[in-house]
Amino acid sequence: MTRTPPKDPQAPGLAALAGLLADETRAACLLALLDGRAWTAGELARHAGVAPSTLSGHLAKLVAGGLLAEERQGRHRYVRLADARVAELLEELAAQAGPGARARPRTLRESSASAAMARGRTCYDHLAGRLGIAVTDALTERGLLRQDTGFALTDAGLAWFGSAGIALERRGRRPLARGCLDWTERRPHLAGTAGAALCRHALDTGWCERVGSGRAVRVTPAGESALARLLGLTATALR
Repeated sequence: MTRTPPKDPQAPGLAALAGLLADETRAACLLALLDGRAWTAGELARHAGVAPSTLSGHLAKLVAGGLLAEERQGRHRYVRLADARVAELLEELAAQAGPGARARPRTLRESSASAAMARGRTCYDHLAGRLGIAVTDALTERGLLRQDTGFALTDAGLAWFGSAGIALERRGRRPLARGCLDWTERRPHLAGTAGAALCRHALDTGWCERVGSGRAVRVTPAGESALARLLGLTATALR
């Protein structure tokens, strides 16, 4: 008599997660929330192009599945990605999907938005796109970041963050530095505590500014000057 092998205990959970992601409306909402901000249900419904009543059911599944966290302020319901791990999962899955899986822009507006996203954007709470890769490469070339055995800040890198006035929160279980696969550049950019601190500093000091209401960011003249001084990056590399 043939014995049935025991099921892997992680299989049901993995199947449930895949089911949550296997819907275009839910996927669109999750990708929009990679901007790191909380959105109202109405904003997400307009973004996904569905009725609020339809989106409500999708959001309930994503919250129950642990991918989204829900907050209420008065009459408004806000949702955001549950944590950085969810953001990292989404960005890496988007990279694995490959450029062929993304629809070509149909209008000049879509083409401009796509180009802006590829040039520079936030990936949850760190910099991505060509901007994120340029900063990561500059840190590596200057011996401030190591990528040979996974991402790690060197002693010189820790000192660099301090001299640049970028505070690093060393609490919690989040790694200080980790690589996140960039879905447009197909190479890893800096994430983790250090990536988040650098992105936050860039936005707070005006080195970077958001383009419109989405995830795209661009480097300001003040940012070009600061990054040239601190990392030797040229204006061409940042544009």
